[in-house]
Amino acid sequence: MARRIAICNQKGGVGKTTTAVNLAAALALRTPRVLLVDMDPQAHATLGLGINRSKLTVSVYEALIEAQQVDEAIVRNPFEGIDLLPATINLAGAEVELVDAPQREFRLSRALSLIDPSYSFIIIDCPPSLLLLTINSLAAARGVIIPVQAEYYALEGMSRLLETINLVRTSLNPLLEIDGVLLTMFSARLNLCQQVEREVRDFFKEQVFDTIIPRSVRLAEAPSFGKPIFAYDGHSAGAQAYLALADELLHRCRINPDASPP
Repeated sequence: MARRIAICNQKGGVGKTTTAVNLAAALALRTPRVLLVDMDPQAHATLGLGINRSKLTVSVYEALIEAQQVDEAIVRNPFEGIDLLPATINLAGAEVELVDAPQREFRLSRALSLIDPSYSFIIIDCPPSLLLLTINSLAAARGVIIPVQAEYYALEGMSRLLETINLVRTSLNPLLEIDGVLLTMFSARLNLCQQVEREVRDFFKEQVFDTIIPRSVRLAEAPSFGKPIFAYDGHSAGAQAYLALADELLHRCRINPDASPP
């Protein structure tokens, strides 16, 4: 089975989608096949791979409603080595429509189970909330990466996120674990960023990745061109940081980058 990883933080603007898109792209340079799943109704991960959501007729929404549609919904190879399970605005209605559905927390897991033998990694971009779409993502995942922006109040709301992760682990998905906490939008010249790094490392200890994602104009520009950072500027500091993150993740997961999909 693929290693399924949810990129999760209920706070917006912390680099969650940037991390989902570019970590998926970095892993695609290291492992045979990667699937990026866009579980955010804003569909920013979909746009970040250059896909026009208004032209999609099948998406992750349909896969949540009827698992067998997942294969039809996948966009093949929008970036080398990556497939995409895209989002559309229809996903916004799923929170309400699935409330009374049987096994509502496992809809994504059920859909992914039909396709994940084909992939080495499945990266899930969660919405900035802790509602049903995020619960589905955590119930489907084996690991969680938590992006944390290097700013004041970086740890605000973190206890609620950790409570949600623990609740999902206890009641829905006992295999779920935190793969790591990732510092994003970091500027080494700012004392504030260094202070936040100390606070985050004091709080999360060894769970914090050694890799830090810098504040980068190139990372910010790439989504507007519908490209991961490696296709936009593969020599940039942001690209090198996400490649280092992929290598660190592979080491933590004890995965051989030359191995075929499980």
